Amino acid sequence: MENGRPKPDLIIFDCDGVLVDSELLSCRCLSDVLAEFGIALSEEQALELFLGRSTKAVAQHYGDLGQIIPEGFWPRLKSRVLKTFTASLAPIPGVRAVVSELTAPFCVASSSDIDRVSLSLDVTGLRPHFDDRLYTAQMVKHGKPAPDLFLHAAARMKTDPARTLVIEDSVSGVQAAKAAGMTVWGFVGGSHYRGRDGRAILSAAGADRVFAHMTDFWKDV
Repeated sequence: MENGRPKPDLIIFDCDGVLVDSELLSCRCLSDVLAEFGIALSEEQALELFLGRSTKAVAQHYGDLGQIIPEGFWPRLKSRVLKTFTASLAPIPGVRAVVSELTAPFCVASSSDIDRVSLSLDVTGLRPHFDDRLYTAQMVKHGKPAPDLFLHAAARMKTDPARTLVIEDSVSGVQAAKAAGMTVWGFVGGSHYRGRDGRAILSAAGADRVFAHMTDFWKDV
């Protein structure tokens, strides 16, 4: 990357918790809407179970417990997220400067659906930096921690996985990137890591580097 190391040919950003500070908002929405359907899940439990995971993972989790999520839950959740993000979502501090100065190609690969990713980037003013270079778990059979999504993004961007850098904030995302044969940096600057040892969590998951401020994106690499 610098100091004698080759720079990546592609940088893949996760969206939630990396580009936008959405994870606590998302977990609050999930907890609140589940409660409306009689299912108890705290925000802390939501973070522990579903950080970086898709809605399929939520359905599978409760299915494995013998609890079927009612059909009305999903549109209710989508509506709650839309309302909450529109009112409160903010970009991660410093991320706009980072993507504005990148010389390597870059894109998004997110466990969220395409509508939510588009909304997040539109609300925070980041969409012009990414255009249509948005890849989501809807586009592959297996979501994170499987490598499918990152491999799909690299293929669409016509880049060797071994020459790709991923920026992730979740254990499942770090595991997915490593399984894809990519370099991965863990980012712990989102509000969901306040009071949690994100550096230890993502290092244990296999992150090649962990940083907490976008202003340090290229520092010491």
